[in-house]
Amino acid sequence: MALSRCPTVTMNDGNTIPILGFGTYSSKGTPKSDCEMATKVAIEVGYRHIDGAFVYENEKEVGQAIQAKIADGTVTRKDIFYTGKLWSTCHRPELVRPALEETLKNLQLDYLDLYIIHFPVSFKPGKENLPMDENNKFSCDSVDLRDTWEAMEKCKDAGLVKSIGVSNFNRRQLEMILNKAGLKYKPVCNQVECHPYLNQSKLLEFCKSKDIILVAYSALGSQREPRWVDEKSPFLLEDPVLGAIAKKHNRTPGQVALRYQIQRGVVVLAKSFNEKRLKENFQALDFQLTPEDMKVIDGLNRNFRYSKFEGSQEHPNYPFNDEY
Repeated sequence: MALSRCPTVTMNDGNTIPILGFGTYSSKGTPKSDCEMATKVAIEVGYRHIDGAFVYENEKEVGQAIQAKIADGTVTRKDIFYTGKLWSTCHRPELVRPALEETLKNLQLDYLDLYIIHFPVSFKPGKENLPMDENNKFSCDSVDLRDTWEAMEKCKDAGLVKSIGVSNFNRRQLEMILNKAGLKYKPVCNQVECHPYLNQSKLLEFCKSKDIILVAYSALGSQREPRWVDEKSPFLLEDPVLGAIAKKHNRTPGQVALRYQIQRGVVVLAKSFNEKRLKENFQALDFQLTPEDMKVIDGLNRNFRYSKFEGSQEHPNYPFNDEY
């Protein structure tokens, strides 16, 4: 039984996006069947915004879960807001539509609600999602992202996707798209790592000024996946300040971290394959933080990034060398 309805936010193209989403990223050791099961549970709990990506290598399982919940009458296709992502090996304009079509086939869907460029660094096209060179660095490609964006616009015009956006772009990269000659559609969103230790206040302010929605991933901190995250990283949900605010509201630190984003006007993704936590996370919709709480949480910012995408820092499009 859905706990409550999820509010939506209107994007700059007139389409709406649910403010709380279910993230489907799973670490390498997680069985793909777990992802399918968790997606079904998330839909049963009330999540209608599902965030996936080709590079997560579980689109088929997520698609099966969505199809099962449509088949049993829990939802219709229109109830689901699905975000897919264009991976870095497919930035060349001629590869964009085939990549989207492969995602649609994996999911057994006719269209996506949102398709975003996953990461601004381009990798060499081929069978490998993470192509490496002889120095164990990523094999990078040189692509003008404005050309990639034009190919995204064509996918929207073809009805394969309703809205298009970006992820992990910094201010300079957003401006490059916004100032592109002949721009047809502005990005509706920029999906970035965002949590109380990296609150992205400057990027959020910039996005709001351009009518671009910020979508927060790793909103609860991050899994310690050795490839991407330093195991010595702090545990966000063990922060005593978040703990004290949670106690005051009789909530969990995770609910407080999610609620913080919702009250800033940020669309927030919560990732858990645990049924109890899936329900808890969804209850972030059911309470309010005070202005004082919000200010205190703002004060936790330390510009700490869990996911640095190491191995691609030398690429001119690596986004995290800029302040924001």
